[in-house]
Amino acid sequence: MYEKRTETLIKRKQFYIRLLKHFLGILILIIFSLLIGIFGFMAFEGLTLSESFLHSSIMLSGLGLLEKPSTHNGHFFAGIYGLYSGLIFIASFGILISPVIHRIIHKFHWNENE
Repeated sequence: MYEKRTETLIKRKQFYIRLLKHFLGILILIIFSLLIGIFGFMAFEGLTLSESFLHSSIMLSGLGLLEKPSTHNGHFFAGIYGLYSGLIFIASFGILISPVIHRIIHKFHWNENE
């Protein structure tokens, strides 16, 4: 996916396209995660679509629950979805920052004489 150590750095335009692809991947991941949360809150808590969206988006952003779930299944879902949301937040940051880190490291290691 990325250029090797012996290859030259890609042009800035190509780098920005790479960043855009990573961003679009994150966007798809977040939309998929929101859908999981929305359907979960609708199924386990009986919330409306707008309430489910609000709860899942707040949890996915890392802010926690708005209100305590009222059912046992809702408690389990909220706990599992909260753990999942934390992992998605960390993974999204890693996916977005990885091209930048790679470019910095590649720039320091690349040698024109090789």
